[in-house]
Formats: sequence, structure tokens, C-alpha cells
Amino acid sequence: MISRPKPTKGRMRIHCLENVDKALQFLKEQRVHLENMGSHDIVDGNHRLTLGLIWTIILRFQIQDISVETEDNKERKSAKDALLLWCQMKTAGYPNVNIHNFTTSWRDGMAFNALIHKHRPDLIDFDKLKKSNAHYNLQNAFNLAEQHLGLTKLLDPEDISVDHPDEKSIITYVVTYYHYFSKMKALKVEGKRIGKVLDHAIETEKMIEKYESLASDLLEWIEQTIIILNNRKFANSLVGVQQQLQAFNTYRTVEKPPKFTEKGNLEVLLFTIQSKMRANNQKVYMPREGKLISDINKASAVRLPYPIRNRPPDQSAVDNFGFDLQAVEAATKKHEAIETDIAAYEERVQVVVAVAGELEAENYHDIKRITARKDNVRRLWDYLLELLRARRQRLELNLGLQRVFQEMLYIMDWMDEMKMLLLSQDYGKHLLGVEDLLQKHALVEADIAIQADRVKAVNANAQKFAGDTEGYKPCDPQVIRDRVAHMEFCYQELTQLAAERRARLEESRRLWKFFWEMAEEEGWIREKEQILSSDDCGKDLTAVVRLLSKHKALEDERSGRAGRLQQTVTQGEELVAAGHFGAEKIRQRITDVQEQWAGLERLSAARKARLQEAYALHQFHADADDMDAWMLDVLRIVSSADVGHDEFSTQTLVKKHKDVAEEITSYRPVLDALHEQAKTLPEEQAKSTEVTGRLAGIEERYKEVAELTRLRKQALQDALALYKMLSEADACELWIDEKEQWLNGMEIPEKLEDLEVIQHRFESLEPEMNSQASRVAVVNQIARQLIHSGHPSEKEIKSQQDKLNTRWSQFRELVDRKKDALSSALGIQNYYLECNETKSWIREKTKVIESTQELGNDLAGVMALQRKLTGMERDLVAIEDKLGDLGKEADRLAEEHPDQAPGIRGRLGEIKDVWEEMKGTLRTREESLGEASKLQQFLRELDDFQAWLSRTQTVVASEDMPNTLAEAEKLLAQHEGIKNEIRNYEEDYQKMRDMGEMVTQGQTDAQYMFLRQRLQALDTGWNELQKMWENRQKLLSQSNAYQLFLRDTKQAEAFLNNQVCKPVLVLSLAPL
Repeated sequence: MISRPKPTKGRMRIHCLENVDKALQFLKEQRVHLENMGSHDIVDGNHRLTLGLIWTIILRFQIQDISVETEDNKERKSAKDALLLWCQMKTAGYPNVNIHNFTTSWRDGMAFNALIHKHRPDLIDFDKLKKSNAHYNLQNAFNLAEQHLGLTKLLDPEDISVDHPDEKSIITYVVTYYHYFSKMKALKVEGKRIGKVLDHAIETEKMIEKYESLASDLLEWIEQTIIILNNRKFANSLVGVQQQLQAFNTYRTVEKPPKFTEKGNLEVLLFTIQSKMRANNQKVYMPREGKLISDINKASAVRLPYPIRNRPPDQSAVDNFGFDLQAVEAATKKHEAIETDIAAYEERVQVVVAVAGELEAENYHDIKRITARKDNVRRLWDYLLELLRARRQRLELNLGLQRVFQEMLYIMDWMDEMKMLLLSQDYGKHLLGVEDLLQKHALVEADIAIQADRVKAVNANAQKFAGDTEGYKPCDPQVIRDRVAHMEFCYQELTQLAAERRARLEESRRLWKFFWEMAEEEGWIREKEQILSSDDCGKDLTAVVRLLSKHKALEDERSGRAGRLQQTVTQGEELVAAGHFGAEKIRQRITDVQEQWAGLERLSAARKARLQEAYALHQFHADADDMDAWMLDVLRIVSSADVGHDEFSTQTLVKKHKDVAEEITSYRPVLDALHEQAKTLPEEQAKSTEVTGRLAGIEERYKEVAELTRLRKQALQDALALYKMLSEADACELWIDEKEQWLNGMEIPEKLEDLEVIQHRFESLEPEMNSQASRVAVVNQIARQLIHSGHPSEKEIKSQQDKLNTRWSQFRELVDRKKDALSSALGIQNYYLECNETKSWIREKTKVIESTQELGNDLAGVMALQRKLTGMERDLVAIEDKLGDLGKEADRLAEEHPDQAPGIRGRLGEIKDVWEEMKGTLRTREESLGEASKLQQFLRELDDFQAWLSRTQTVVASEDMPNTLAEAEKLLAQHEGIKNEIRNYEEDYQKMRDMGEMVTQGQTDAQYMFLRQRLQALDTGWNELQKMWENRQKLLSQSNAYQLFLRDTKQAEAFLNNQVCKPVLVLSLAPL
């Protein structure tokens, strides 16, 4: 496989790795996919990768190139599928061989033997092999393949004769078969090709020998004939001259034509030899000098005496091409020989013309006679060629007509054969015979339909010769038209016969199909009559149910059969109504089958009645047994005296008893159904002692069970109520004890954080108390119910109830006291907290006011002051309101807690002092500002005006467009309102402008420059607002006009529609 580079010699690991690398590189060059594999894997003995590499090599170089082309759809497959398809094609038709995979299909060895037998039948007697003897089959195939085919024995029978043979091993071994037999086939094909080439060479050699022999004989005859014709010694008597003339005529009419034909055949033979040699890529044969066709033509140009050579051809000859295709074809060949003979004279005519031209060029003294003779020769030659072409055309017309007549004859013979088949009186002896005849007739009809195109084509070709045009006609047109009409008539007659025979065959099929279906129905009726006549009604309920199921299936089958029978009977009645030849037998068969069917229905009804009676009786006893067993189980449950030892166990018993009671109630309809079931029994069975006594016993036991159920229910309810009341009372007392212990040990703290913790616990206590109040109410309700119902433990219940109510009242009083104390302490602490927060708030604002003292009175200081004092006024109002609220709260707390009144009022006084201090600081700062306050007022007003201007521009810049007239008018009104607002602000704008110019006049500070820029931006914004309003006004006016136009057009359209409707109404009322 690897020729370059040569493998590295040596046994060291590096040498092994290098050689394996070379092999892997070659595989990659051959486009073999190797994934995650290196030379070290192979050298280190990785069995899995080594085996995978071997399989990849086998797949690439042994299997991948396999391809098989199917014959049906020309689909090409490759590799594994192609090999499988090749095996299937080669073993098709072999018994016990079905290859559909490369595993289990080869286990019995039959497939291997079939492949060998397909190509070498002399090695195996396949018929003696048995599928069961797998080991022998495998051993035989492997041995024969190794001994006679030279295929290495890669497998043993033990490798294949297992449940799951190895697929890759089988594929590898089968590939050797494929390559061997493919090579054998290729050698056979090559041998056939060589033999074919040799056969062609031998045949060509024989044809060359034949050509040379015929050419030699013909040339010899021409030489002898020329010697005879050149003899100028004529007889001196009339008889002698007549004999010589007769001999010459015999030569022209008898001896010369076969020789002309022989010369034409010789040309055809030479052309055939040369064509075959060209087709076989051989050097084209050229006869040697003296035996060429041109040499023969020159030698055959016999020079006759002058008068004979210039005699014109006989124009009175009449065409006689014959009256059949063979005669016309013979005349055609004869004409071809004449054409060949005449063509041989063309060179002589050209020689005569050339000689005349040379004489004229040399100024021959008798040139006029020479020119006249030349013109005469050319005229006669042209006339001869014209006659030859005319005869060729007439001959071709005759040949075409005779071919048409021959085709007509073939079609007529075929139609006669078909007519004999269609006139057959065999319409079948049974249904299968008729079906077979119909299939054959379908093939005949297909042949007739196919022949329609052939008939049309022949008639069309014949009509070409039947025209009434002037000119040569190879046959009388009427004869042609008669033949065409006759063939069309025969074809129509054949088509009609085919339709009639199909109708008769269909009628025969309907008859035999009717008899076959009636026979099938009759056999089914007899089979079912035996079943329905049985007296077996079953010994128990299961047996009866099984028999009823079988009977139901039989009735369903009978219902399905009834439709088929009715359809068959209808078909038979249609045959009788149509006057079928077997009408009497059909009527008799219908009557017999209908009587048998009626008897089957009667047997089925009687059988069903017996089975239903048996089923009803067995079902009654089974239901009664089930009722008795159920009541015994229930009686054992309801008669128990166990009422439980606590609430949980009693609830469990109550739930079980409820299920039992519901079950007992649900069985009442079952008992009633049992009574109704007894009434449906036959009268003898219904009044029997067994049935009536069974019902009475069941009814009595049911009443006993119902009464015991009621008594047990009452006992369980009383026990459950008592256990529930005691349980609830104990739970409530336990909860009260727990909470009382917590409340008694709780002391009111002084810190606000501790008070909030205790308050949170009291808030969570409230829902618990509501829940416990509900439980106490439940206990009281249960106690009242038990006392009212006269419970045996009435005193104990009353004592427990009074105890619980007393404990609950005491607990509620304790909770209220603790809650009031907590609320009072919490109110004082919250008051102190708010006082501290308010004092801190006031001091914070005081610091803000004091921080403004560092700012100057110029524009920058005023602007900074404005930023710091923003929102100060709102905060002062809020602080003042807060002081009022704290005063009211101090008065309330002082009244509720007189002992703490001085501290409460002292805290309020401290806050008021701080408040007065802050107000003094604010007044002092305002007095110190002076003119700066006016500047601050101007800046505030400037900010407000710019904010208004920005809002107004946003509103005016809206792109909303009206969709209706109302919206357009609304938007116009709103826009006009904006204009009014702009007019109102115009005075403020002028004041702002004047004030700004006064403040910034002569100032160069950065803050003043910034203020001047703001004033310029104010001017720009004011002017843009005016322009935006005008543009918006124009756009809204146009939209309003457009909406008005739309409204007017709709009104006009409605008016015109009304005007159109009025004339129509007038026209419709005019006749009235």
C-alpha cells in the first residue's frame, strides 16, 4: 500500500512510531477520517483503537467503492447498503434465503452457499442443503470458497452460528466474495469482448475476400464482353445480321442487367466493409489498384458503334413495379442498379464535353459538327437523368403505398385473430374462471386501445395517396379509400365485440358471484343452527354470562350478515328483473336461503329467551348471597359497645360509623332492586318458597341493622360532645394560666424602647384572646346542649362550665388594667420624643439662617441666599403648627398625670424659647439684607416667568391634529386661550426686561454676565413663542376648514342621495 517513502528499519519505539505515522499520513491523504487517534495508540497496543483502525481501512479500501445500480429507478447506493443489495439480487429466488442484514440472515449458511451456487453452480448441489443443518452449510461454504475460489477462510462456523453474529466480520468476509465474483465477471466480459472483436475481424476478412473475388470475376466478364462488342465483323446476310441483333438484345436484356446488379452489390459490399472497419477503429480497407469501383466503372464503359450509342431510350415503356411490397422492393433495388450504371457514364459524358471544349479551343475545322454532337449528347444525358428522377419518384410512391398496404394487412390479420377470441362462447364455469377471463379480456381491450393509434396512423398515411390532385398516382384512389373504410369498419366492429363480450363476462361474474355468496351464507346458517339448537343454559352465573356473551356476538355477526345477505338478494332480484338466463335458479336459491335465515332468527330468539331466564335466576341468587354476607359484616360493626376513651378515638369511631350508615342507606335501593328483580323472574320461580322466603329474611335483617345503627350513632355523638367540651375547657384554662402568669409578673418600664416591646406583645395578645373567646363560647354551647339533652354527667358539665367562665372574666379584667397603664406611659414618652425632635428641627433651621450671614449683598450672594432659603417659609409654617399640637398634647397629659405636670410643661417652655430665638435671628437677617431682598425678589420672579414660558412653548409645539370638526373647534378655542394668557404676561415681560437692564447695567462680574445671558435667552424664547403661536394658529385654521369641508361634502352627498331616491320612488308609484 505504501511505496514512498520507504519504511524505517529498526525495532525501537521511535522507528515503530515513525512507520505508523507514515501509514496514518497516507490514510489522511486518501481522505480516511481518523478521529482522536495517534501513532502512540497503535504502538502501545490500544486494542479498541487498533481494531477500529483496521475496520476503517477495510471499509475504505474494500467496501466503500462498492456500488450497485438498480434496474427500476436507477438509484445508486454505496458501501454497506450496496453490498446488501448485491447479496439480495444474487440470492433472489433461492429457497430459505432471505438476506435483510449482515447478522442473523447468515447464521444458517444458506446465504453463503447461494452466492457460490449463483456464480459456480458446478460446485454445490443447492437442493440437497437443509436450513436446519447450519454447521454443515457454513463449513461447506467456507471450504469451497477456500479450495476452489482462493478466498481466505476468515471465519469459522462457530463464529456465525450464534444468536448475534458480528456484523463487521461478516461484511469483511462477504466483501471478498463480491470482489472475486466481480473480477470473474469482468474477465468474462473482457473475453466476450475480445471474441466479438475477433468475430468481426474474421467476418470482415471474409467479406474482403468475397469482394476481391466478385471484382475479379466482374472485370474478367467486362474484358471478354468488350472484346466481343468491339468485333466489327457483321454477317453479309439478313438472317445473320438478325441473329447478331438478337444476340445483342439478349445481351442487353438478359446478360447485362444481372451484371449491373452485381456491380451495385459490389459497391454496397465495399461500403459495408469500410463502415464496419471504421466502427471497430480499424484501418479502412482500400482495394488494390485495378479493383477499385472507379476501375470497374471505367472498364464497363463499352464503346458501341455510333448509331447504337446515340439511339434515344424507349419512351413508350410502361411502369410495372409489381403489386406487393416484395415486388416493389425488388424494383427499387433494380432501379438503384440502373442509377449506378447510368452514374458510371457521367464521367464519359464529361470527357466528351471536355474533348469538345479542347477541339473548340484549338479551332478545329469541323467544330460545328462537334458542337452539335456535344449538344445532342448533353441533351440526351439531361433527358435521361430527368427520366431517372421521375421513375425514382414513382417508385418511392409505390413503395410507400405498398408499405401502407402491408401494414393494413398486418392489422387486419391481427383483428381477425382478436375477433375469434371475442366470439368465444366460454364465459366461465365458476367465479374464479370468470375472474380469469375478465383479466384476460382486460388485456385484450388494452391491446385494442393501443392499436387505435396504429390504425389512425395507417389511415392517415393511406389518405395521402387517396387525394384527387393531378399527377402520378400509384393506385386508384378509390381502392385506397375503400381499404381505409374497410379497416375502420373492422376496427369499430372489433371494439363493439369487445364491449359486448365484457358485458357478457360481467353478467356471468354477477351470476357466479351471487351463487358463491349465497352458498357462503347457507354454510354459515347451517353452522350457527347447530350452536343455537343446544340446550346448555349454564350451571352458574359465570357460565350463563359467558353463553350470553357468545350469543350477543353471534347476534352481532348475524346483524352484519343480514346486510350482506340483503345486498346479495337485491343483486339476485336485479338479475331476475333484467331477464337473466338463470333467473329461475336465482329465484329458487333466494327463496331457500331466506327460509333458512328466518328459521335461524327463530332459533336465535328462543335461545336468547332461555339464556335470559337462566341469567335472571342465577343473578337473583348471587345478589341475595351478596346481601346476606354484607348484612352480617355490618351487624357485627353496629352492635359494638366501644365509644372511645378520648376525643380523637371517638372521632375516629364516628367517622367509621358515618361511612357504615351511608353504606346501609345506599343498600336500600339495592334491596328494592332485589324485590323488583324477583318480580321479573318467570311466574313459577317468582312465587316459589325459596325466592319469597329469601326476600323476607333479608328484609328483616336489614331493619335490625338500621335500628342498631341509629342507637350507636346517638351513643357516639354524646361521648364525642363530652370529650370535646372537656378538651376545650382544659385547653382554655391552660392558656389563661400561662397569660396570667406573664401579666402578673410584668412591670411598666420607663424607656420608650421597652414600652414599644411590651406594646407589641399586647398587640399580638389581642388576636389570641379573640380566638380563646370563640373557644369559650363553643364550650358553653356544648355544655348547654348536653345539659338540655339530659346527659348522665350533667353536674360535672355544669361545674366545669362555671369554672371556665369565672376564670375568663377575671383574665379580661387583668388585661384591661395592664393595657391602660401601658398606654399612659407610652403617651408621655412619645410626647418627650416629639419635643426633642421639634427642638432639633428649630435649631437646624436657625443654623441655616445664620450661615447666610457670610454671603454678600451682591448678585452672587443673593443667588446663593436664594438657593439656601428655598422652602424655608414652608418649614416655618410647619414648625408653628407642630408647636400648637404639642401645646394641646401637654395640656392633656398634665391633666391625666398631675404628678408629672411640671416636667411636661417645662419641656414645652424650652421649645418655645428656641422658637423665639430662631425668629429673632430671621428678623435680624432680613433687616441686614436691605436692597438685596429686592434683587432676590427679581430673581425669583425671573425663575417663575421662565418656567411659565417653557410650559407655554411645550403646549404650543404640540403636533396633535383634529380628526373631527368638534375637535378642531376645541383646539382653536384652547389656542386662543393661550394667546390671551400671552397678552396677560406681556406687561410682566416688559417689567422683567427693564429690571434686568437696570441691574446688569455697567456690571462686568461673571454672575451679572450670566444674568444678562438669561435675559437674552428670555427675549429669544418670547419671540419664538409668538412665531410658534402664529404657525400653530395657521395649521389649526386649515384643519378646521378641512373638517368643515368634509362636513359639507357629507351633507351634500346625503342630500344628493335623497334626491336620487325620490325619482325612483316616483317611478315605482307611477303605475299605482
